[in-house]
Amino acid sequence: MSIKKVFLYAEIQVSIPFTEIDWQAINVAMRKNPGLKSKTWLSGINNNTIGGFYEFDSIDNAKSYAVGYLAAAAQQLGGSLSVKLFNGDITADANRGMDSPFYG
Repeated sequence: MSIKKVFLYAEIQVSIPFTEIDWQAINVAMRKNPGLKSKTWLSGINNNTIGGFYEFDSIDNAKSYAVGYLAAAAQQLGGSLSVKLFNGDITADANRGMDSPFYG
């Protein structure tokens, strides 16, 4: 089975406020990863956790990103990484019914 819309949720527990993260440079580096369609940055309220909600074109590209780029970023920041993958194909109708921006 081939899933064409994969969502990845990632969170890195760090003790660095988001305002101190060089997200501009990180965005440039992230765009080089195959299959990455978009990222929504997330910053935990009152806990200095950074993360994101990503869309990928395949499970393979999402997994490669998680174990490659994200794992290295977490290590560089001295943080603990948590990742979850979601099937975006199976939920398409439900998301369209809620006017999700990921489903046009």
